[in-house]
Amino acid sequence: MAKEWTLGEKTSGLKKETEYAVLVSVITPAIGETQAQEYLDELEFLADTAGAETIKRFTQRLQHPEQRTFVGSGKVKEIREYLDRHDEVTMVIFDDDLSGKQTNNLEEALKVKIVDRSSLILDIFANRAQTAQAKTQVELAQMKYLLPRLRGLWTHLERQAGGIGTRGPGETQIETDRRIVQYRMKILEERLKEIDKQNQTQRKTRGQMVRVALVGYTNVGKSTLLNLLSKAEVLAENKLFATLDTTVRKVVFGTMPFLLSDTVGFIRKLPHHLVESFKSTLDEVRLPFIFMNAVGVDGDVRTLLHEGGHAFHAFAAAPQKLSDYRHAPMEFSEVASMAMELLGSPHIDEFYAGDDLVRARREFLEDIIVYLPWYATIDQFQQWVYTHEGHGIDERLDAWVKTFRRFNGDVDYSGLEEIERHRWQQQGHLFWVPFYYIEYAIAQIGALQVWLNAKQDRPNALKQYRHALSLGGSKPLPE
Repeated sequence: MAKEWTLGEKTSGLKKETEYAVLVSVITPAIGETQAQEYLDELEFLADTAGAETIKRFTQRLQHPEQRTFVGSGKVKEIREYLDRHDEVTMVIFDDDLSGKQTNNLEEALKVKIVDRSSLILDIFANRAQTAQAKTQVELAQMKYLLPRLRGLWTHLERQAGGIGTRGPGETQIETDRRIVQYRMKILEERLKEIDKQNQTQRKTRGQMVRVALVGYTNVGKSTLLNLLSKAEVLAENKLFATLDTTVRKVVFGTMPFLLSDTVGFIRKLPHHLVESFKSTLDEVRLPFIFMNAVGVDGDVRTLLHEGGHAFHAFAAAPQKLSDYRHAPMEFSEVASMAMELLGSPHIDEFYAGDDLVRARREFLEDIIVYLPWYATIDQFQQWVYTHEGHGIDERLDAWVKTFRRFNGDVDYSGLEEIERHRWQQQGHLFWVPFYYIEYAIAQIGALQVWLNAKQDRPNALKQYRHALSLGGSKPLPE
């Protein structure tokens, strides 16, 4: 028999010692089995971060959650029978938000602690928050979570009562509780406004330095990347929300210093009412230009360098007096980002070593060689499409194959003819931006020239590169 859980007994978060839990999810027509399991994987990771070990999962297919107990009565019975056989289980965690009434009904039926996704995340937040801003944001989120659940959670407290100074005549206890929570929320919101003013003042004192933020899912290596780039010692561990407070460090890339921010990571299934808890992250990403979804793969490094080129370009061109000149034409915008990839390649030994380092540098160059004929293929095919109005499907496919074979050599597609005939569909730019790809090719050649200059005289090449960025759109490409 599972440990009896007294109805109405509420605790502040999970216990510090390991607890054992089962997870419950409802599969509705809006999500499939695969997505539901992915959400449960994330929920299990959240439980582990909070200190709970998952020993069983339950799922049920429903058109919509049951109003009384979220899952059907048969599933509640199945879970209770499992709990009766496993005394070590002390809680059941649901992968969605529960109402106060549902929580009470489930606790009464299952006799263990009931936790939903939001309360689990809030427990982790409360444990991780270090700064005054983070603690205030978390407490405010807790109050917002509690307010609509007061009636369901505390029905046993409802009674007619009058009080001098605290309750009006005939005011129930639930109304008093609601008033107390609302008053506390107002205080917390005012406190956050003051903290926000202080943060804005701090940002102004940082001057005009370039600012970059690492933004992405939690537990994908943002803090590790910050530590590598800045030689900092920010906490980085295999837990969700290891970082809850924004950390800013100064980094020098070549001769260019910038401020790098590590922010609280997002999760796939984030309850919308918890977005306020991510305000510190959202504040930081107002200014930087790099929005990077780091997922721990090879392309992360290249993305950081590529988008870094765009970010530095935007800051360098910002002083241009005419607003139109602050935005360079397409063919030079990509010179900034592509050149940054090549200029940064000597420094990727921060991420790679040995054979991996050699491979990564080689692939940087190989990808350029591979893409040059692809640029030509897309550009010529795009022009054929635009100049052959009213053509049929077979004509278009034949024109594509002819163009593809012209620029991509004698690749044998025997048995894969249909794939060859439809490869053009993978390039969305065909439909969105006329002549975009030929401009991309011009930019790639320009980036290669910057790289060759750097091979001969790196300091001077970097100086010319930064000057070119500062021109924005005020000069044509040759200048």
